[in-house]
Order: sequence, then structure tokens, then C-alpha cells
Amino acid sequence: MKLVELFCGTGGFSRGAHAAGFEVAVAYDLDKTLTSSYEINFPQTKLRHEDVGELTGDKIRAEVGDEVFGLFGGPPCQGFSDIGRRDVSDPRRLLLGHFFRLVKEVKPAFFIMENVRGLKYSDSLPLLTDAIASVQEDYKVSEPEVFNAADFGAATVRNRIFVVGIRKDIGATFDRAELLKLRRPAATVQQAIEDLESAVEMTPSESLQGFDRWKIEGKAEPSSYASKLRAKDCVFTGHMATAHTPAVVRRFSEVAPGAFDLVGRHPRLKPDGQCPTLRAGTGSDRGSYQAVRPIHPKFNRVITVREAARLQGFPDDHVFHPTIWHSFRMIGNSVSPIMAEAVFNAIKSCLKIVTDNSSSTAENHTPTSSGPDIDIAAE
Repeated sequence: MKLVELFCGTGGFSRGAHAAGFEVAVAYDLDKTLTSSYEINFPQTKLRHEDVGELTGDKIRAEVGDEVFGLFGGPPCQGFSDIGRRDVSDPRRLLLGHFFRLVKEVKPAFFIMENVRGLKYSDSLPLLTDAIASVQEDYKVSEPEVFNAADFGAATVRNRIFVVGIRKDIGATFDRAELLKLRRPAATVQQAIEDLESAVEMTPSESLQGFDRWKIEGKAEPSSYASKLRAKDCVFTGHMATAHTPAVVRRFSEVAPGAFDLVGRHPRLKPDGQCPTLRAGTGSDRGSYQAVRPIHPKFNRVITVREAARLQGFPDDHVFHPTIWHSFRMIGNSVSPIMAEAVFNAIKSCLKIVTDNSSSTAENHTPTSSGPDIDIAAE
């Protein structure tokens, strides 16, 4: 029972699917930069660089070579984001409709659509309403609802809309109560990244050209959150600190936790709080704007890629990009793996699916070559 992801990016959504015991057969995305490490992280998933707007259900089914059990993805959000231009002429807004078109063509047992909360605003809601209406003949569709990754244990505040549909002939309905059962206290910034302070840089890896490599060697016990995200060998990539000018370092030193740098608008993280939503910035086609990065709670620098990944809920052996800027774009565009895992587990409960390899995000870093043993017993 195979899943297909649209707009996969670096694979935060895929992380959650695998952690819940599913197999992602094929992932689609047009951006070769944001997907540059996808095949490293998910070697058993086919990655296809295609325009979802031109993709067809027949092509997806042929690629999978089997029935598509679930279709999921987060269409580009820039045209709907409440911190962006919300340009109604942005062609990326049309990809929302193409997601639902492919649901109708592929007819999976279930689908999950994720996006920013701005999609529910008055200038965008008609697009979402029309898209949902296009599949309601065949699917029981949940009301679009905003969920916060922090409410499910992540160390970051990240509010996103989720829409879930289950095919009517299956006889099940997505029950938000099943998802709410999975809520747990948010991890703090300190719990997420403090153990990374004892990491030392290693020699570069021949298999990962261009990536900096690190290993945690401290003896201090990590938090339960951090220990679940650590790689078994405590080795990871993407922890090179940004080199600031002395003037910037002095400026950052004057910013209290929870306050903002008045010049660059960098927020300083509170050790006992959660990280604000990490943003992606823009690609070269949109001006190469860099998103503001938070200041470390202890050190007078912005956080590293690995620290951002920890806050978002990625395991340490997830590889991003050799450059800091593209890595932050990957993380900022991603679904929190912790939030994704919760949604997939809630769907399993609603469909009464039992998998034999379901595990937490941190314990299922590398997908296995064989799919999960799944049994459906929907009411």
C-alpha cells in the first residue's frame, strides 16, 4: 500500500510518513536544488523532477506500478502566506487546484494537503473551497483546520492548515479527535539543541562532498527530545556557524532572550521557549531573499542549519545542502516531521491500519526496502 508525495522538497512530510510505518513509493518536485539530497535521505523512494501542473494520474500510477494508497503534499504556499505579498496573480497558487485534480485522477484511499494558514483568509478561501468541492463526490473531506507543530512536541511554533480526505467507499472518516490524542508538551529550545554544543568538527566525508561533518562527544545526557533525533553514531552534517562581523557580534550580545535585534530583526531564542516559525527565503527566481534567522540563546550568532533542523524535528542523519542558505530554504519550506508523523498516525487510527514497523521519527531514520505490513479494517 504505497504513498505518493507531491512537492516533496527535502522530505519533511516523507519523514513523518515513514515514521508512521508507511512506504513512500514516488516523490515529485520541480526544484532540483531543494530536492538535491532527497535520494540520500530516502534511497528506496523514486524522485521525479516534474511540474505537478503537467503531471497526470495515469503517469503517477504507471510510476508506482501498483495502486496508490495515499497521496500527500504541501502545494507552494508563497501565494497564500500572510508574511508574503499574497499576489493573486502568482501562478503558484494554481498548484493547489492541481493537487486536488490529481487526487481525483489517482483516487487514492486517502489524501493529505498541507499549507499555510493564510489559505483560509478571505482572498484565498474560495480557491480552497472550490478545490475541496472538486473531490467531495468521492471523498469525505475534513474541515480545513490549523494545527501547531509545537502542540505535538516540536520545539518550534509552526501553524499549518491540514485537509484530509478518505475515499467514501472505504467507510471511514478522518476524526480530528484521533489527532488531538497525540498532542504532547512542546520541547524547549534548550532541550532541542543544547547537546550540540559539545559537537566537534570531523574531517569531510568522501561520500558527502562539500558537507561539513560533526560528532557529539560530550558526556552530558541529552534531553529525551534530542536523544530521539540523534544519529546512532552521533555524527551529523550542517553545523558550520555563520561568521559575523565584530559589529554584529556586539549588537547580538545586547539582545536579550525573547527580544529582537533592532537592525536585522533577528529574534533571540528563549532557552525555555519555542523557536518562532522558521522561514524559507526565496530562490534566485524571486530575488534570492534570505529569511531572518534566529539568534542562538547563548552564543552571539544566528543558529546553524543543524540547530534549525533539530528545532523543526528532523533527525540528525537527515542531510540538507552543502550551503547554509539552501539548507535553510529546505527547512523553512518543510513540514515538521513531528507534525507529519502525528497526522499519519491519526489516519492509521481512523482507518484502523496496523503496521509492523511503525516507530517514532527518530527511530526510523532510513526507510527499509520492503513496505510495511498493513491491514485495513475500517468500520
